[in-house]
Amino acid sequence: MNRLLYMVTRNIWKVPGAWFKLCHYAKHTDEYPEAEKYAHVRYILKTAVDTGNIDFQVYGKENIPEENGYMMFSNHQGLFDIMAICAACERPWGAVLKKELYKIPFMKQIVDCTKSYPMDRDDLRQSMKVIQAVTKEVKSGRNYLIFPEGTRSKNGNNMLEFHSGSFKSATKAQCTILPVALINTHKVLDEKGNKPVVVQLHFLPQIPYEEYKDLNTVELAQMVHDRIEEVIKNNE
Repeated sequence: MNRLLYMVTRNIWKVPGAWFKLCHYAKHTDEYPEAEKYAHVRYILKTAVDTGNIDFQVYGKENIPEENGYMMFSNHQGLFDIMAICAACERPWGAVLKKELYKIPFMKQIVDCTKSYPMDRDDLRQSMKVIQAVTKEVKSGRNYLIFPEGTRSKNGNNMLEFHSGSFKSATKAQCTILPVALINTHKVLDEKGNKPVVVQLHFLPQIPYEEYKDLNTVELAQMVHDRIEEVIKNNE
């Protein structure tokens, strides 16, 4: 059985109520506190993770900044990545996602509830608007996630290069960066079947603005890439 179908089947009695509430939050997003909307999104995704035949191992939660207004940068292996990070992180955050995901039911509602931003990487003007919007949000104290590879790696735990432009929001907001390393997440939803799988998520030590302020975005992208890659190689 497909693992996503397996997750839904195991929680079928919860699905109607959770879906209705998610849609309600998405349609009336300005009427509810961010923490309340995120808690419901996290409830849905964490429930799926907990019942998906997954040994989900989380490390480094002590590295999550105590103050809001930070950005997470993670490697990207597959469809499970968002679920994993949400299940592991109790603090609300939004994400920058490729525009195609916004057209998918359920993902659209999550984007709306978390004030995430769909980005068209082929449209420079639209991409710049997203960067500016995220910069403003981070400065105001919200947290964001970006996958700087731009697309999921289709080669397991082997990473793609990081796009330096993905780091412009961080440098402009002068915020703390929280690198995130995902290991074996591609095995959850991007491979057939629902056999037991072990997945790791590592929150790496924070990178404060003072540590990277003298780097350009190319140098910063490489530094974050190398730190994540080292953790993956040492733990896969």
